[in-house]
Amino acid sequence: MDAGATTLKAKLKRLEHAHAEHSRIRIHRAISWLARAEAEEKDLDARFVFLWIAFNAAYAQEFGFETTERRLLGDFLLKLLAVDGERRLHRIVFEKYSGPVRLLIDNRYVFEPFWRALREHDSSGQWEEAFSRSQRTALASIMGNQTQIVLAIVFDRLYVLRNQLVHGGATWKSKLNRSQVRDGVNLLQSLVPIILDLMLDHPTLDLGAISYPVVA
Repeated sequence: MDAGATTLKAKLKRLEHAHAEHSRIRIHRAISWLARAEAEEKDLDARFVFLWIAFNAAYAQEFGFETTERRLLGDFLLKLLAVDGERRLHRIVFEKYSGPVRLLIDNRYVFEPFWRALREHDSSGQWEEAFSRSQRTALASIMGNQTQIVLAIVFDRLYVLRNQLVHGGATWKSKLNRSQVRDGVNLLQSLVPIILDLMLDHPTLDLGAISYPVVA
């Protein structure tokens, strides 16, 4: 069974001497939001948002104009996969939640070009072509056991869902979007603790400076 916030907090206390200050702060903040998510048992929307904050706290850093959020996330996933000798992240997306992963990949409502075409009244069909390419890439990556690409596509979809909730693009507890919120919660509540556990076990991981350091 994967560790929860309480177990991770105790582990951080045991290993804090091995971590640089920015690493301790990053992990401590992420665990605090994971604990808040775990306490939210009934409200899926809130649980998803808290889990996303925990995830964001784990990898967020200062980045310049030349570095996009997508590239930052991709680099983060590559670093984690490089130290994930037991392939724990792989098992989440290829075994435990393979069904929800495929549903997210096939869901146009968490594909940003769909919404962009809708906003811009674009009837050219370009978003459909992009969606089909994305599905083909995902399928090929699944067949080829390419964990990094599958994870990147999954988080790309979850990021759209995050935007819908955080920017008020969805109604709280709406009858719409329930499946993707539920699948997003299930994926994040399994992935985030593993991510934090890997970070705890590998204090030399270079994740860059945190955006908001502690100021006394």
